[in-house]
Amino acid sequence: MATPPGGPRPRAVRRQARPYTGPPAYPAVPRWGFPALAWRWPLALPAGPLVDPVRRVAALYATVTSTLWITAGMGGLTAVAELWRYVLLLRSRGEALPATTLAVSDALVATTGVLTLVLGALAGVVVVLWALRAREAATERIGVRSARSDAQFVLGVLVPGLNLLVPGSSLSELEHAVLVGEGVREAGARPRPSRLVLVWWAAWAASLLLGWSTFLWGFRSGTQALADGVVLHVWTNIAVVVLAVVTIRVVEYLTTLLVPADPTELPHLRVVGVHDAPAPSRAPRPAGAQR
Repeated sequence: MATPPGGPRPRAVRRQARPYTGPPAYPAVPRWGFPALAWRWPLALPAGPLVDPVRRVAALYATVTSTLWITAGMGGLTAVAELWRYVLLLRSRGEALPATTLAVSDALVATTGVLTLVLGALAGVVVVLWALRAREAATERIGVRSARSDAQFVLGVLVPGLNLLVPGSSLSELEHAVLVGEGVREAGARPRPSRLVLVWWAAWAASLLLGWSTFLWGFRSGTQALADGVVLHVWTNIAVVVLAVVTIRVVEYLTTLLVPADPTELPHLRVVGVHDAPAPSRAPRPAGAQR
């Protein structure tokens, strides 16, 4: 007879179920259980570290570019609508225009004009928010705070007259801070805007001046004044398109400098040619070897 090591196992004893006599009683308050705290939602307190300003810049980049491209497209459509209205004005000097054509032209000008205004305001808010995040990221990188606070920067963008100077100078300071962080410029050097920033500054000032001129020209009366106002609207919308496209280039340029490149998104490299390199050593080829 074979038995397991240690002898035969004892038989399991069936326990009889006891009748329920009520909840358990303890001689003292148990020390186990939940802490004596009020209920809190799981997300009431931050569960992780604060968001890095560089990540905020990268997160806003896609939103900024998408909004600006839509604004540029709508501005171009508005310019086409205004140009069509001017062509109708020229035709009306020698012939009567159909009522349907005039109604379609008026509806197109009004609709595209309102959409361009709304999208332009939305794009301005998103770009200013991106600029604030970029200023914060640049300040954290070089450890030097900008001379203008965020409130002064926002006021400089909104207040007429100041918005001709403050946005361009602030963008030049931001570019200088980013290049200092990259080691391209010295920290004590005077900020020198690049050609791209200067082009953006000129496009920004031109769009503001054209917008103010168009707004003030609308208070004039007369047929020729109305025709000239249509021409001003065309040039204003063209300036909006140019400003949106240049702003996309500037945002892409500064975001590329601020946000480190993702190695998984870099294109694969291949060797195209080798110059001025020593010839590799090879073993002698046997005389009877086949190619």
